[in-house]
Amino acid sequence: MQYPTLIHHGAVDGVTGSCHQYFLNDQQSVLIDCGLFQGIEQGRGKAGSDSAQINFSLDGIQALLLTHVHIDHAGRIPYLIAAGFQGPIYCSKASALLLPLVLEDALKMGITRDEKLITGFIQAVSRQLRPCHYGQWYPLEGCAETTQIRFQNAGHILGSAYIEIRHQTLLPDEQGWYKAVFSGDLGARDTPLLPDPTPLKEADLLVLESTYGDKNHEDRKNRQQRLQQVLEKAFKDNGTVLIPAFSIGRTQELLYELEDIIHRMQGQAIHQGLRWEQLDIIVDSPLAANFTAVYKELKDYWDDEAKQKLQSGRHPLQFEQLLTIKSHDDHQKVVQHLADTGRPAIVIAASGMCAGGRVVNYLKALLSSARHQILFIGYQARGTPGAAILQQAQTGGHVQLDGEDYPIKAEVIQLSGYSAHADQQDLLHFVDQMQAPPKQIRLVHGDSDAKLELKRKLKARGHTVVIG
Repeated sequence: MQYPTLIHHGAVDGVTGSCHQYFLNDQQSVLIDCGLFQGIEQGRGKAGSDSAQINFSLDGIQALLLTHVHIDHAGRIPYLIAAGFQGPIYCSKASALLLPLVLEDALKMGITRDEKLITGFIQAVSRQLRPCHYGQWYPLEGCAETTQIRFQNAGHILGSAYIEIRHQTLLPDEQGWYKAVFSGDLGARDTPLLPDPTPLKEADLLVLESTYGDKNHEDRKNRQQRLQQVLEKAFKDNGTVLIPAFSIGRTQELLYELEDIIHRMQGQAIHQGLRWEQLDIIVDSPLAANFTAVYKELKDYWDDEAKQKLQSGRHPLQFEQLLTIKSHDDHQKVVQHLADTGRPAIVIAASGMCAGGRVVNYLKALLSSARHQILFIGYQARGTPGAAILQQAQTGGHVQLDGEDYPIKAEVIQLSGYSAHADQQDLLHFVDQMQAPPKQIRLVHGDSDAKLELKRKLKARGHTVVIG
C-alpha cells in the first residue's frame, strides 16, 4: 500500500457519520471526526442496524482530530472510548469547552441516564482533550516529530475548524513533505457572530465537504429582511412560529438576528397592538441554553460586528424578550399553552431535523392547525421527519411522529439563507483562493447529486477530483 492513504468510516455515501482514517504509514494513523449517522443513513454503517458501534480496528490510531462538535461529527466518541481508544483528542479551544456538553447530552439520549457513569466518562474524556489555538502548529503525540497538525477557523459554528496535517512521506514526487487538509464542515460567508473561514493557502490533498455542492443559498445579506417578513405574515394568523434548530450554531445565529430585528423595530406593532419588544422568544432546550452561555463566554471568537454591538451596550444573545425553558414540566405547560391560546410567539426547539427532542412535542401540538407556522432554516437529511414534513406539506399530507400520523395543516416555510454550511459558491471560493491548486480533491459529506455536480464544477476549473 502506498502512504499516505485514506479510509472512510462515514460521510462517504451521505452527509452524516463523518469519520475518516488517515494513514501516515503502515503502523500509524489518525482519525478525523467520529460522528453519528442520522436519518436514512443510520442503516448505512458497516456495523449494520447499530451503526453507532465502532466496526474498525483501533490498532495504530494515534489520535482523534475533531473538526467541530456537531453530533454527526462527534457523536460516536462515546463508542470509540468504549471500544478502547485512549489516545489524545485534538480540537480547537472553543470545541474543548463545548464537547463535554455535547457528549453528556448524547449519553443521556442514547446510552444511560446514570449521572455517576456520565460524570466519570466526561472526566475521562476531558483528560484526553488537547485544546489547540487556531493558526498554530502542534506535534502529534506518538508520531514522528515532523508530523504536525494545525486548526484553522472554518466559520461553521463556534470552534469549528478545518485541519491541516503535514508530515514527511516516501512518495517520490512530494520531495519528502506532504500536507493533507480536512475541511470538516465549512461555514458560509457573512454568517452572524462568526468570522468567515480562514483562507487555505495550499494542500497536496484536500478532503472537502459537499453538502450543498449542487445548490446556492439565497442571498444571505437579505435574509434578516426575509425572516422579518415571514414573521410579520405569520403573526397575522394569530399563531406560533416554530423553528426546529440545532442547539449549537443555528440557535445562537437566530437569537442574534432576532435581537437585531427587535432593536430596529422597537415601538412598532407586529400583531393587534403587540409591539416587537413584547414578543416572546422561547428557547426550549436546556442544551441550547448551555451552549448559548458558552458562546457568550467566548465572545473573543465573535466577528467584529458582534463585538461592536457588545461595546455599544447591546446583548445579542441575552435580551429581555428571551425566555429559556429548562424543566420538562415547564416544557409541557408551554406546549399546551401555545396550542390552546394561539398566543403569538417564536419557539426555537431542538432537534434541527425533528428526529427527537422537544421539538417533536411542539409538532404534535401545532402541525394540525393552519394558524401556526413551521420554519425550517437548515438542512434536512433524507429519512428524517424534517425532510418528510417539507415534502408532505406540498400536498397537504401527513408525517409520522413516534409511530402516529399527524396531518400537516400548519404553513411550512424554508429559508435556506440560514444554513450554516457553505453553498456551492462558497466551496468553489474556498478552493479558488488557494495560492496553488491541490494535487487532488476528494469529495465527502454529500449526497450523490451534490458530489457529482461539485466534481463537475471543480474539474472544469482544472482540478483533479475523486469522490470519496
